[in-house]
Amino acid sequence: MPAFSFEKISPPVRRGPIAPIEQKQRGVIVQILDRLVERRVWRRLKAEKSETAVRQQDE
Repeated sequence: MPAFSFEKISPPVRRGPIAPIEQKQRGVIVQILDRLVERRVWRRLKAEKSETAVRQQDE
């Protein structure tokens, strides 16, 4: 026979709405990296469009 037993404790009841979560401001380095990546993607898309236009003219 066990000398002790575990008691289940129910979680506390929430009262009222949940407080809104504040979004942290992104760091300056992250913002700069985002801009660089956007430019790189834009340039790649522009290069791909020009390549397809050249290929269509050759045919």
